[in-house]
Amino acid sequence: MSYSHWVIDALFVGTVALIWFMLGYQSILFFLGHVYYRRTRKASRDVPEIPDSELPGLSVLVPCHNEGRVIAHTIRALQGLEYPADKIEFLLINDGSTDNTAEVIRSFSADHRVRLLDVPPPLSARGKASALNFALPYTRHPVLAVYDADNLPEPGALRVLAAHLVHHPELAAAVGMYRAWNRRRAFLTRLVNIEGIGFQWIVQAGRWMLMRLTMLPGTNYVIRKAIIERVGGWDERALTEDSELTVRLYEAGYYVQLVPTSVSWEQEPETLLNWFRQRRRWVRGFNYVMQKHAFKLLRARPRRIAFEILSSHLLYYFFFLAIVVSDILFVLCLAHLININVPGPYSLVWILAYATFVLQLVIALSCEKGEDTAANILLTIVMYFTYCQLWIPVVAAAFYDDFIIRREMKWAKTERVQVGTA
Repeated sequence: MSYSHWVIDALFVGTVALIWFMLGYQSILFFLGHVYYRRTRKASRDVPEIPDSELPGLSVLVPCHNEGRVIAHTIRALQGLEYPADKIEFLLINDGSTDNTAEVIRSFSADHRVRLLDVPPPLSARGKASALNFALPYTRHPVLAVYDADNLPEPGALRVLAAHLVHHPELAAAVGMYRAWNRRRAFLTRLVNIEGIGFQWIVQAGRWMLMRLTMLPGTNYVIRKAIIERVGGWDERALTEDSELTVRLYEAGYYVQLVPTSVSWEQEPETLLNWFRQRRRWVRGFNYVMQKHAFKLLRARPRRIAFEILSSHLLYYFFFLAIVVSDILFVLCLAHLININVPGPYSLVWILAYATFVLQLVIALSCEKGEDTAANILLTIVMYFTYCQLWIPVVAAAFYDDFIIRREMKWAKTERVQVGTA
């Protein structure tokens, strides 16, 4: 005999309402993101290319900690960037590497643009933010670009971003797209690829259209050096230095814009353990941002941006709590252990929610050439029941680390695999 109680009914209604609220908001972002896709594709054809004489000088920062497997490929990709040679430098920051990273970088010394910066032992291996701050005084140009050591930017990626800053002097930073070059090497990377495309074409593009908000992604972005210095550099306690810096930029009244025509290819985790460690670090980083900035954001202007930054970080807990409760109720109902006495076509409501989730991702995939394949559509259909559920233990582990045992925050880099041919 199944058990029924008003508390069960209230939990059910609450989770359905919260999930549909998030889906509704996501649908707005999805629609605006698609508008942005069409608009930027048209603009890329209509805006004349900026001449070399008007491009700003660029210092490209690449933090490296035990990157011997990938750094040669990254340097070659940087050397292939379509940018005036006298206006660009590449600062490879050897941050306490114990492998052959420094030797690989030195092998490119014939190119005067490639500079090796060795972080001294007392300051090394303290995380990406620390390495970037160390390199800041050594930069020669007024605009900085940041790439992770596994990135392979397309030839025109940096020129597009720099030109955007020239055309829009009100911007503090311009952000490009990131894509997974190893997306077809494992089942996991195929799902991560779909997640990344969906996030960028729905959340990033939609937020910019709705409220002029874009989060720094940690790679493939340019930012004005004077502004970085004005806000105090990168926060060395932050595990997600990109999102923390974004909050400070908006608190100071600056804007960051997504420029989808700039693309860099990166390596995604190919094993579940590496993926779990990376995602847990991300969530812990978001926890830190919330603890540091929550009360400031309550007073920040404009209100809509402060609300979005707060809600996007709280999403990890409120939305995923709703998912967990709904999953439990669903299983218990299937097992006939409980009975929900709430009138309504809730089976249809759940099917519509799931269909909305799939449809949004499939259309987001269509924004990237060759991604709306039958295989990717099939993966999107099963994604909610597989990949999305993996986030629940990630969020739970991060919550346990930060709010239960208060584990010390330490940077842990994502392990790379051998690139081979890109």
